[in-house]
Amino acid sequence: MVEFIDNSISVSNAMQQACIRFLNEAGGELAAQTACASRADTGQLRGSWRNDVDEGSLTATVGSPLENALWEEFGTGEFAENGGRQGGWVYVDRHGVGHFTRGKKPQRTFRKSYERLKPAIKRRAEQELGRTLD
Repeated sequence: MVEFIDNSISVSNAMQQACIRFLNEAGGELAAQTACASRADTGQLRGSWRNDVDEGSLTATVGSPLENALWEEFGTGEFAENGGRQGGWVYVDRHGVGHFTRGKKPQRTFRKSYERLKPAIKRRAEQELGRTLD
């Protein structure tokens, strides 16, 4: 007679740990690439990109808490991705100098970084999870 050994808990734990390792690695790489691609006028945006992994839901969130990250990604005014304020406006910069603008062209640093890294992220997921199943 063959004895049944239930390894489902250890397999499930190994898979979860592999997923967490992968999410930390992939999210960290995406945050780093996006930071490198960000404009560096003050360096504030470049230094603000973060990766947060929720181990319970097995999700990674990559982003910046700065409002400027949205403007850089999607643009503003006449250049906004889905349309925006037309006709221009005046603003005062951090040095107290006034400027007329029609908006900011989107840089799409996060989107471009994701598209550039997507094939490598997929390969890495297959490697990490495949190794767990070996």
